Order: sequence, then C-alpha cells, then structure tokens
Amino acid sequence: MVSIPSKAPRQSLTVIDNRTGQAYEVPITHNSVLATDIKKIKAPAGQDRAEDETEQGLRVYDPAYMNTAVITSRITYINGLDGILRYRGYPIQQLVKKSNFLETAYLLLYGELPTKSQYDNWNNEIMHHTFIHSDIENMFKTFRYDSHPMAMLSSAFATMGAFAPEANPSLAGQKLYTNAAKGDMEALKVLDKQILRIIGKAPTLAAASYRMRQGRPFNRPAQGLSYTGNFLYLLDYLSGHEYQPHPVLEKALDTLFILHADHEVNCSTATVLQVGSSLVDPYSVVAAGCSALYGPSHGGASESAIRMLMEIGSPENVPAFMEKVEKRERVLVGFGHRVYKNVDPRSTAIRELAEEVFEVTGRNKLLDTAMTLADYARKSEFMKSRNLYPNVDFFSGLIYQAMGIPLDVFPVLFAVPRCVGWLAHWRQMMLNPAGVKIWRPRQLYLGEGERDYVETADRKENPKASVFDAPVQVSHGGDSKRMELATYKDERGQTWGKSKL
Repeated sequence: MVSIPSKAPRQSLTVIDNRTGQAYEVPITHNSVLATDIKKIKAPAGQDRAEDETEQGLRVYDPAYMNTAVITSRITYINGLDGILRYRGYPIQQLVKKSNFLETAYLLLYGELPTKSQYDNWNNEIMHHTFIHSDIENMFKTFRYDSHPMAMLSSAFATMGAFAPEANPSLAGQKLYTNAAKGDMEALKVLDKQILRIIGKAPTLAAASYRMRQGRPFNRPAQGLSYTGNFLYLLDYLSGHEYQPHPVLEKALDTLFILHADHEVNCSTATVLQVGSSLVDPYSVVAAGCSALYGPSHGGASESAIRMLMEIGSPENVPAFMEKVEKRERVLVGFGHRVYKNVDPRSTAIRELAEEVFEVTGRNKLLDTAMTLADYARKSEFMKSRNLYPNVDFFSGLIYQAMGIPLDVFPVLFAVPRCVGWLAHWRQMMLNPAGVKIWRPRQLYLGEGERDYVETADRKENPKASVFDAPVQVSHGGDSKRMELATYKDERGQTWGKSKL
C-alpha cells in the first residue's frame, strides 16, 4: 500500500483501481468505510474466473471477522490496545466496586443506571419470573446422567420457547418485535416480558442442569434472596431452614456475573445477532448463544484452563510445559485474547476477588502453579512479543473451583450472566428504526468451475485425493457385528447376509 499525502485532509478515502485507472472517493464515518461503497469499484471481466464475479463489484475478504464491523451499537466499548472495557460508558472497574449484577443488567439493556424505584421494580419483576414450568423440569429428567450441563441448558432455553407461543413471531406475526421500533407499545411489552422471563429463569435452568448432573432433586426458587443468592440456593440447598449463602461467595458470584455480562460482539453475541436477524423468538436466540458459548475457544475456556493447570501439576513443571508451548507442541489456555493486546481489565478485578474467596474457601491448590505460569508469561519474550497476558478465563476458573463448582459447570456459570448481554444486543437490533436485515455474509468461491455430470460407469477415483476427500472408516458397536453375521430379509423381501453387507 502506498501512502499519498494530501494538501486538503478530508474524511474520505481515495482509491485508484489499477485494473481500470478509475479513481473512487469513499466516505469515512466513525473511522470506517461502508463495504457496499467498496462494491461500487467494478472492472470488466479479464483474467479472473467467472466465479470471481468481477463485474459485480469488489468484495471485502475478512476471514473470521478480523476487521469487520457488522453493527452500530451503544452498549459496550472495548479498547484492546489500552485494556479498556466500559458498559454504556461506565468503566468495568467502577461497576465491579459499586454496582450489583441486576443493576448492571438494567444498565446494559436500557442505557442508564436505574433510579431506586426503577431498580426496585426491575428486581421484583426479575425475581417474579424465576419459576419454570414443571414440564421443563421433566424435560431435564430425560437426559442421560452424564450429559454435559451446557448441552442441557441449551436445550432448556429452546424448550422454553415452546411454552410461550405468544412470543413466537412464527405464530404471533413476523413483526411481533420489530413493530416495537415504530412505537407499538403492545409489541414493546411482549419484547420486554421475554427479557424478564429469560433473565429470571436462567439461574433456575442452570441450577437444574447442575442438579440433574449430581442426581439431586430440583429446588424451587427462594423468596427474599438476591439474584445470585437465589442461584446458590438453587444449586446447593438440601434440607434445613433459613438457608443463607456465605456473603463472600454470594458477592463473588455477583461480581463474576458483572464481569461476564457482556463483551461486545464476541462469538456468541455475533451468533445471537445472526440468528436474531431471521426474526426468530428470543428463546431460540439465547439457545443459539449457548451453543456458541459452549465451545472451548469461548465460554469453555475457563474449564480448559483449569484442566491445563491440573495437567501441569506443580510450579516446577511450568518451564517444561512452556517449552512445549513455545515449540507449538501444546496450546496455552487462559492467556491472550482476540481483542485485548494488553492486560484484560476483567482479569485484574478477578485477581483481587480471588484473594477474598480463598480466605473463605481455603487457598486453591492450583494457585501457585497459576501464579508461576503468569509470572513466566510476564517475563517471557515469547509471550510478550505475542501480547499473551492472563485473561478472564485464567482466574475465574480458579475461583469457581475453590467454590466447589465442577469443571463442566463453568460454562453454565458464564451463560447465566451473558444472557443479559445477548438480550441487550438483540433488543437493540429489534428496536432499530431502519428495520432488521437478515445477516447474509458473502464468500469467495474457490471450488471447481462449471463441469458436466459424469455417469457412474465412467467415473474414476481422483489420484490426488487426500484423506479429507471421502468418509473415513468408522467403527461400529457389537450389535453391528452381530447384524453383519445374521441373515434377514429387508422390506422388499430381498435376503441379506454377511456376504452382502
């Protein structure tokens, strides 16, 4: 790229297409250019393939959205170079010290910190919507005893949509939610009621997935406890009266919920917006978000980080493990971030929180290994050159483990607060006055050009084919072996036996 100085700076980009000699002036707004403006740069078909569609305009190729803004938003701001995270303009550090999760949830969804009366009403409404239908409890009981809690939670959110037909645009009308942007108060009521339902019921569903995994009966939501206090009750209560969670653990969980509530257009939020752009109901949207969050590169990272620390075992094993990392023989989990090229501001808050929790629960046995690993990363040129600093997953897993949370429940604890961020972005999309366009990314097609169908008898195996170009041989269970040895007739009366299978 050549830099050409201009005597008269203006908010635009001048592009010269060397294929045609044509110059284009592309407006710059908020330090961005419209991809559709780039599409105006066209050239006649030349040496390109027909599939490159040259005459239809230039396309922007951006694998994994490395530098593509897909929405305008007023919710969360991240500056990865300086390690800044703000919810609606408020620094995350201030919210962690002064706010609570439900207040922060209101802020993310509605743009301002609530007044006392607004907060009291908000809190009452959320806690009023904590119960789930008994048939959803029965749905949980259909899972295998060893099902992953996140798989159960994803299914539970999708199931909830079946219990609210009035909230389904496929049944109640395509513009059920988008009409709210035009001032339709009934549509806005339906929209906000689903938000109350999802935030209120998320801890109940999450706790049910945990209790199912433990083989314990489900608890009913408790009255008079805080949002996170009620969640701990749903997780842990067995018998007795006047249950009260430990205040340090209750506060710690509330703080972790604030830190995990939103993080701009991450993988799961992008999934929520992609799915939401089809105008499907919000329960399906949140279920899709859970499925994205489930992955080990996203919400499952804290679980993976603890498993890595357990494998390392002790501080003296850190150098040998890091040698393998630097040789790219092992993957380092809990360090680095797609956005942050500096210290993750959430990890700083969590480190302080960890000490408070350890005073109550006892020091996590993995902490010394974790701190040795973090110190190694701080001094290592390999790590510094790649901007690999501890992220939120590295320390949150230590706290969850110290609190006695099983590893496979970690992503569930991530999903409960992240519902707020997902819903805030979904609500913002539904209330866009310009309407909602379905997301439909483009691709660069690199496959075969047009070719004619080949009859079966004339086909030959591709001599350049690799292991990826056909199904691999899969193993079958013992019942398949027995069926292979048996003889039977199919529905057409044809006899089958070992020689024909």
